[in-house]
Amino acid sequence: MAYQPHSKVIITCAITGNITRPDQSPHLPITPQQIADSALEAAEAGASIAHIHVRDPETGRPSMSIDLYRDVMDRIRAKNPKLIINLTTGPGGRFVPSEEDPKVAGPGTTLMAPEKRVEHVEILKPEICTLDLNTMNSGGQVVINTPPNVRKMAARMRAAGALPELELFDSGDIHLARDLIADGTLKGPALCTLVLGVKYGFDPSPETMLYARNLLPEGAIWAGFGIGRSEFPMVAQSWLLGGHVRVGMEDNLYLSKGVLAKSNAQLVAHAAEILKSLGAAIATTSEARAMLGFA
Repeated sequence: MAYQPHSKVIITCAITGNITRPDQSPHLPITPQQIADSALEAAEAGASIAHIHVRDPETGRPSMSIDLYRDVMDRIRAKNPKLIINLTTGPGGRFVPSEEDPKVAGPGTTLMAPEKRVEHVEILKPEICTLDLNTMNSGGQVVINTPPNVRKMAARMRAAGALPELELFDSGDIHLARDLIADGTLKGPALCTLVLGVKYGFDPSPETMLYARNLLPEGAIWAGFGIGRSEFPMVAQSWLLGGHVRVGMEDNLYLSKGVLAKSNAQLVAHAAEILKSLGAAIATTSEARAMLGFA
């Protein structure tokens, strides 16, 4: 499959995530208004997709509250109805074995039925939602996304009219993606994202991104991004290899070494500067919608 840099590159901004903590940065969006405002500011800076997690406004901890998702979406839609919204379905896949009995879930386990992990997507109907294909070590814990559960989630996403964005953390995830397309669980061309820099997953290097890109399903529309200090180097690398890009406080809190980003918009603006310096043009929201097949 031949790849070349896009003349128009789509920037996704991952607004808050569920791993970064409020004590790591005072600028991390927490409340629905903060998350929505941050997404709108990121759009002004050049992002055409906002990837959304929500958090408990009182504690700052990750949440799967449908009311919080609805609040964020309503606030975004009221001011920028063209911004493409991508809701996460990642929470609910973490298992922490208890010390007494590894078969028994210990504190920190979030495992929930696949149907519950996509309930907010079925109700709120965003344009895109993530579909994590990884089963992997994550620190001292395990993330579990079994093929049967992935298939259940994919079917519900398709029925809701949401485009699954396949989150790929290692090479086995890509082989699973290819199987899901081959058996009709997913329709091609796939929307794929290469996640680099998560410990025990893809290494954030040019060699790894090239290898992963060459495994992608035929005709895939793809983006690549790096975690932490690898965020901005992977912006350049992804575009050079024919991909789109993602930045945001879910993945990285720093504008440069030791300098906290004051907003998601700052991260998007810096990514846009890197891309423009390489000769890329940033896709508008309307252009991104056309590229992804949305009205």
